[in-house]
Amino acid sequence: MAEYLLPDVGEGLTEAEIVAWKVKVGDVIAVNDIVVEIETAKSIVELPSPYAGTVTAILVDEGEMVAVGTPIIAVGDPAEAKTQSPGDAEGPESSDMDIDLSNPAASGGGEGESLVGRNKADRGPTRRPRRVANGTLATHIQAQASFETGLASPLVEAAEPEPAVPSTSARSLEPAQARVLAKPPVRKLAKDLGVDLATVVGSGEGGIVTRSDVESAVGGAMPTRYADQPGASVGPMAGARETREPIKGVRKMMAGAMTSSAFSAPHVTEWITFDATRTVEFVERLKKRREFRDVKVSPLLVLARACVLAMRRTPEINSFWDEAAQEVVYKGYVNLGIAAATPRGLVVPNVKEAQNLSLLELATALNDLTAVAREGKTQPAEMSGGTFTITNVGVFGVDAGTPIINPGESAILCFGAIKKQPWVVDDEVVARHVTTLALSFDHRHIDGEKGSRFLADIAGILEDPASALLF
Repeated sequence: MAEYLLPDVGEGLTEAEIVAWKVKVGDVIAVNDIVVEIETAKSIVELPSPYAGTVTAILVDEGEMVAVGTPIIAVGDPAEAKTQSPGDAEGPESSDMDIDLSNPAASGGGEGESLVGRNKADRGPTRRPRRVANGTLATHIQAQASFETGLASPLVEAAEPEPAVPSTSARSLEPAQARVLAKPPVRKLAKDLGVDLATVVGSGEGGIVTRSDVESAVGGAMPTRYADQPGASVGPMAGARETREPIKGVRKMMAGAMTSSAFSAPHVTEWITFDATRTVEFVERLKKRREFRDVKVSPLLVLARACVLAMRRTPEINSFWDEAAQEVVYKGYVNLGIAAATPRGLVVPNVKEAQNLSLLELATALNDLTAVAREGKTQPAEMSGGTFTITNVGVFGVDAGTPIINPGESAILCFGAIKKQPWVVDDEVVARHVTTLALSFDHRHIDGEKGSRFLADIAGILEDPASALLF
């Protein structure tokens, strides 16, 4: 029997949320089969199994936050337990090691599992860990090094058993805590909502505190994800005066990054409104070309290419202010970030080495990037190392905005909606496709002249895509 410990996926992970199990108890799995989706502070990651065998237990419920190194699933052969000798299974030492029921991972944390608060006598005898032939406990220690999706975690066989950690039984809890019966997920919910379980009257069988009891204690149900509420009239507030949602995962990371950037780099934002009719016409011509038949083409593609070209004249846009070293770092490559709104928050994956891509290659890369982001499958490596970002608010019908620079970068471009508006052409008012760009930049090393030139160069290319030949 092997327990799979939550690994560090290579980004300094300390904890993650179990989003969705891809297997169930009784499933037979092979090494590298995807068993679970987790949400880290940056993205959703699929974890493959380092073991082959039968899933014998799911140790953590969906929606729970767990620390790195916590057992999340057990894999082995169910017949293994039946072949144990009585001396292995039971004996004078069989009650030496209690299960810590205050830990959801130890009890399974699911419905119908053990309740935190029950005395040991209520649970009956416990089984001590099975020993292997040489009398030592064979334990697998997962290497907490870089973990790459699709590969098995490296394993090390321990020669000696780890010293047993004293468990916490209900008898060691405070009197009020010991009296309250609640399952681990319910206790976690109470903790998230700030509810003292000692003040909640349990409505379950035998006085067990249920999820609804905790929700009632705060005057409404916990918020669910927007996609899970068909027909809800006011989103997560339906049927409740107010709700509380824990700040975690992608949103927590985004909040920290934006706060750090807003209050460390002096932002300047400049705007330009121009006629983008020729870009709209150019995009329509591209769609009819055989090479672009299998990719989505939009004005964002032309804008992305224009940014890469304009950086040749204003390399400061693609640099970074290193406060610690008191240096400006100029980058000879462009990792072009595209801000993408997902159900779990804002993510900014980037196209690596965008300066080396043809227009068709850039279109393909943008298609792949946005498709993965919509599915919530963007990996940490795809979001690291960005040098410049585009945020496209035009898809929401918004004209423009004042974006905040991503940490590690020096500028961000906001692309507004392209709308037909009256425009003066050769002293005549005609209907044209008009849009607005807004550029925020770090004024510590990008002055107004450089920021203005970069913005004007981009607008010039979108006004006349043929002018890109001048760069």
